[in-house]
Amino acid sequence: MTETQTFSMPRINDPAPLFECNSTHGPLKLADFKGKWVVLFSHPADFTPVCTTEFVEFAKRSEEWAKRNVQLMGLSVDGLYSHIAWVRNIEQNFGVKVGFPVITDIDKKVASLYGMIHPQASETATVRTVFFIDPKQTIRALIYYPMNVGRNMDEVVRVLDALLTADANACACPANWQPGDPVIVPPPRTMKDAEARLNEGYETKDWYFATKKLGQKPAAGKTS
Repeated sequence: MTETQTFSMPRINDPAPLFECNSTHGPLKLADFKGKWVVLFSHPADFTPVCTTEFVEFAKRSEEWAKRNVQLMGLSVDGLYSHIAWVRNIEQNFGVKVGFPVITDIDKKVASLYGMIHPQASETATVRTVFFIDPKQTIRALIYYPMNVGRNMDEVVRVLDALLTADANACACPANWQPGDPVIVPPPRTMKDAEARLNEGYETKDWYFATKKLGQKPAAGKTS
C-alpha cells in the first residue's frame, strides 16, 4: 500500500505566508506590499504554450490591475535566467509588456508554503494556482487549475471585483455576479429584522433573500 503524500495549503482567511525571494524585478518580500491587493499565481514551467497564453493575458490587463491597486506576482520553480529569457521572448513574439515580477523558486520554498505542488500532478512543477491576498495580507480567495487547462482571466478579475465590492459595501455577490449587477443584502439576525425586511424596499424573494442595486437605500427600516 502506497502512503498518501500530503501538502500544506493556506486556507481562506488565513494570514498569507510571508516570504523573501529573488525575481525578475530583483529581491522581493511579500511584506513590502502590505496595503495593496496581491494576486500571486504559479505556472508549471517557462517556455510552455499554455503558460505563455496566460502570461500574455495577465500582461494585457496591466491597466485593470493598476486601477484596482493590485500587484501581480508570477512564480514557478524555474531559474532566474529562464524567467528573464521567457519574458523577453513573450514580449518580442506577442507584443505585450510583462510588467509584473516573476519569482524564481528553485528550492520550492514559496511553492511549499502555498501548497502549489501537488504530487499526484507533478512532484517537480507547480500547478496553476491563484491566491488573492488583501491589503492586510490575508488570503481571501484561491483558485486551482490543472496543468492542461489555462486560467480564465475574466474570472480572476471578476473574483477580485467581487471581493472589493463586498468589502466596500458589506454585501455578498451572487452566482455569475458582474460589476453593476444587484448584490445580496446581509440576512436578518433577529425575528424582528426578518419581519421588517419585507418592507424595506429591496428586491425581496423572501425574508432571507433580498438584493439591491449599489447606492439604493431602503424605503424604511434598517438593512440589518
